[in-house]
Amino acid sequence: MTNGQKRRRRMKKVASFICKHKLFIVLCSLFALIPAVLGMQATKINYDILVYLPDDIETMKGQDILTEDFNMGSFSTVIVDGMKPKEILALEEEFKTIEGVEKAISVSDITGTTFPIQMLPKNIAEKVSKGDSQLMLVTFHDSISSDETLAAVEQMRSITDKHCKIGGMSAMVLDTQQIADQEILIYIAAAVVLCLIVLMLSLDSWLAPLLLLGNIGLAILYNMGTNYFLGEISYITKAISAVLQLGVTTDFSIFLYHKYEKSKQLYATNNEAMSAAIQETTLSVAGSSFTTIAGFLTLCTMSLTLGADIGLVMAKGVIFGIFSVLVIFPAYLLLFDPLLQKTAHVKWLPSISRISDFTVKHYRKILLVFIILCVPALYGNANTEVYYNLNKSLPDDLSSSIANEELKETYHIVSPSIILVDDSLKPSEIEQLSKELNALDGIDMTLSSALFSEYGISESMLPQSIRSIYQNGDYQAILINSTYETATNELNAQIDEVNKIVKRYDAHGIVAGEGALMKDMVEIADHDFQVVNSISIAVILIIMIFVLKSFLLPIILVAVIEFAIMANMAISFYLGTTLPFIASIVIGTIQLGATIDYAILLTNNYLNLRKSGVEKKQAVGDALKESCDSIFVSALCFFAATCGVGFISKLDMIASICTLLSRGAIISMGTVMIILPALLIVFDKIVLKTTKGFKGGKQA
Repeated sequence: MTNGQKRRRRMKKVASFICKHKLFIVLCSLFALIPAVLGMQATKINYDILVYLPDDIETMKGQDILTEDFNMGSFSTVIVDGMKPKEILALEEEFKTIEGVEKAISVSDITGTTFPIQMLPKNIAEKVSKGDSQLMLVTFHDSISSDETLAAVEQMRSITDKHCKIGGMSAMVLDTQQIADQEILIYIAAAVVLCLIVLMLSLDSWLAPLLLLGNIGLAILYNMGTNYFLGEISYITKAISAVLQLGVTTDFSIFLYHKYEKSKQLYATNNEAMSAAIQETTLSVAGSSFTTIAGFLTLCTMSLTLGADIGLVMAKGVIFGIFSVLVIFPAYLLLFDPLLQKTAHVKWLPSISRISDFTVKHYRKILLVFIILCVPALYGNANTEVYYNLNKSLPDDLSSSIANEELKETYHIVSPSIILVDDSLKPSEIEQLSKELNALDGIDMTLSSALFSEYGISESMLPQSIRSIYQNGDYQAILINSTYETATNELNAQIDEVNKIVKRYDAHGIVAGEGALMKDMVEIADHDFQVVNSISIAVILIIMIFVLKSFLLPIILVAVIEFAIMANMAISFYLGTTLPFIASIVIGTIQLGATIDYAILLTNNYLNLRKSGVEKKQAVGDALKESCDSIFVSALCFFAATCGVGFISKLDMIASICTLLSRGAIISMGTVMIILPALLIVFDKIVLKTTKGFKGGKQA
């Protein structure tokens, strides 16, 4: 007995076991929901993208120093409106009682309740007070996105009501958390309803779509429950993983259902028919699912570990999806088969198989159009604009957005940074360093211990709460403010200049803060974009060489999907849409991994027909007729699962990813059904020469 025969025999035994113990499998699938739901509720969600930066970069080390030496894991700048100095000092004391708050300081700590702010040096007074508003700095023990810090910001908001506006990263993260938590169920509901509409139109039973979506729902819950073992996942992963899993694995379920319906006409019992359907489905989806999983796992190669977060969860989701399709879904179909027959109806979605005649007839013109379209696709893809400023991914009417905008417009506080230098630097050196920094274009404020001395304010006159911000442990801190937006070329160039100046005074000096972190984010993301796309293409090419047993076919298939990806990105360019950076990084890998299945299905049918002796044009046409309806329904389901989220979400990071994916599903479908057949006809002879099972361009 050959290895292939042994594998088929084992597969038959497993399939028979599933059919025989269908009730047991259904009960187990329901009981498994208990730990899945508990795990899902216990999984920690992270809402701060900056934590995914590598731990060993200088700016992250700076964050650690601020947390450990200065007890300043994060800070918020608060705009206090219409309050007297006495009330501001009372508010500071109230803030300090909140768990997680380390310090709350304002200029009133220096001036007291009687000394007018106008008596301070003009450049200091203007920076901390405008009209009847004044700034307060609140520092937190823990990091920007820790539960303790976010709870503290929320409590500060409840205390201050309309008197204060709280800016900074922690306030942004809190708003992001609240929106994401409010919208997650809406995302899933929209995806399910839209997919249900597609399935109701495309399948021949009212009950089948409900069973199919229920089965995928189980797989989604298992996946979300096992995220607990990853420690935590990002809010982006949580928001898109369910709809992506739904869109990516629906076609496997449809394939099994169709195979089962066909097998019932050939076998005496439903169990025998389902056993055959399971075996056929396993063989058919093995290669395509493997490429999908590999595509997601290539995201783990990103230096920005958000890629690993999305990649692992989605790869795991596909595995759960395949398991549910091959084990759980058959059990439900067998158990509810009588109801499936009673709820049967005529398919309402028309067949699009006639597209094959058009494609085969006009393949030369299609190829010419394809070559012409490559130019704008390449240009648009290369010039699509992306943004890195996290503020832009949030709605303008959020509390944090309003506060940050007022800080920018009224106080010109745009990108504050903290410079950490050795405690051994002399006051004169700190003063000279501060002057050099202040002389840089775009730096409009430098606060250090030397500044107070310069204006005759002795260290003894300063409260300990203020002194401890500038000097603590082995480090001294200098606060600077840039008028340039974070994650822009201007600010990044400015940070380079700041670094050069700081290193002259202290070789181990560090520039920390949001601006420096976002600069690292830009550089790492640009590198990741190049690397992850190349690796995903290489990995999927290698896998498909073994799946299709061909050298040229994988290149053709990947080229077709890569064209679809470039066209998708190019549309954003021609529409004038600026994308969040993470969308531009992950879209290529996800679209490639999720839609390469369409191309594999068509290509396998084409190869089988060529092996049976069918002429090339006839083989391509028949393969397309056999495949196009399945591809059409799969693409529509993927589109339905993601387009609703893209339309609904207030978070641009999530909306952009889902909009690109929904558009990408339709574009990939079009390229596979129109461009791929034309390429197969043109390269048929070379394909057969480079494919196992054919000799000299003919059947072996």
